Amino acid sequence: MTSIDLNADLGEGFGRWRLTDDEQLLSVVTSANVACGFHAGDPVTMRRVCELAAERGVRIGAQVSYRDLAGFGRRAMDVPPAELAAEVAYQIGALEVFARAAGARVAYVKPHGALYNRVVHDEEQAGAVVDGVLLADASLPVLGLPGSRLLEVAAKAGLPVVPEAFADRAYTDEGTLVPRGRDGAVVTDPETVVERSLSLARSGAVASHSGTAIEVRARSLCLHGDTPGAVELARRVRERLEASGVTVEAFA
Repeated sequence: MTSIDLNADLGEGFGRWRLTDDEQLLSVVTSANVACGFHAGDPVTMRRVCELAAERGVRIGAQVSYRDLAGFGRRAMDVPPAELAAEVAYQIGALEVFARAAGARVAYVKPHGALYNRVVHDEEQAGAVVDGVLLADASLPVLGLPGSRLLEVAAKAGLPVVPEAFADRAYTDEGTLVPRGRDGAVVTDPETVVERSLSLARSGAVASHSGTAIEVRARSLCLHGDTPGAVELARRVRERLEASGVTVEAFA
């Protein structure tokens, strides 16, 4: 039987401002990418999300980012490798405190935003992220785009790798994500997102932005929590996956 992990970006608030409906999304997803304070998130938010995730049996992941609160981690930055490695380890360590306090552990690492896209092609920055993960915990799996430099470098370093797909993001013909600044980069039609989820989970394929069928083999499927109607959409995706015989469970 086919199985897939559902992950979402959570804890993306700061102080009194909240972007994601963490409590409701944690009733749907199996893995939570928790913002660690560099693109969003603060200690109170991190602690709250870890507690909610632990209560629901949802796996906790560190969503690491460039230090860019003002730009939500989506602005291109040039950070020296040694500095980036230290900042990645710092973010993982901060989240681990709250995960342990909730009776859980940080179970994986996923880059966010501009860093996620940068390490698809940039081997130096990918190596810095891997160095940071190794510094924090050399057993942590790394989530990333299939075929990315990040997963390649992580695997060579002995880290478990988890390729992921995006139901609500458009793909180029090369299998990378269409930049957010371009028209159609985010897929907003609910039924299209559901159908893309089914295709990715069952056949490992999806239509690119140009309509070309491309292969995207993934063990985890990401649904963004900051889009309008994210909770209801996530529920629809999970219901349709399970109705079609796909088991929704955290990756092994």
